Amino acid sequence: MKTRPRLVTSIPFWVLVVASLAAIAGGLAIVLNGIDAMEQVLNDPNATVVQVYVGQSWVVVGAAVLGAGAIGIVAVLALAAATALVRRPDVSVETIDWSSDEETAPQSAAPFAPATTATPLAVEDADVEVPSTATAPPQARASASHDEPRLDAGDDTTRR
Repeated sequence: MKTRPRLVTSIPFWVLVVASLAAIAGGLAIVLNGIDAMEQVLNDPNATVVQVYVGQSWVVVGAAVLGAGAIGIVAVLALAAATALVRRPDVSVETIDWSSDEETAPQSAAPFAPATTATPLAVEDADVEVPSTATAPPQARASASHDEPRLDAGDDTTRR
């Protein structure tokens, strides 16, 4: 059985398509509305500078939104092309014969063996708070000193 990615059922793909088309429609509406407003203001002899330049700003904003929608459509087309070119590995499907009474689970050769007794675990004493001025027990002093450098007592036989 061959599996192929289904781009048609991908929700993010369709969100990108719808958002891109909405951006193109909205940007186009802003641009056309801005150009129409600029044309009317430029033909009016009593128009102020503010009225003329505000229309240009709206046209630039609309062009940016229109461009974002166009980039989204290009991304949708590239994604669709990449999905069509990618080959998915073949998947084998095992069919189950529900009319058969045989169990297909492998039987283990050795019967279940009970667990053997393990060595008992060593249980530590409960944590007891000790003041910092108390001396450490002999075990702790010995383990703390193993990391310290070893001082020779003048025995030259160990240095060769």
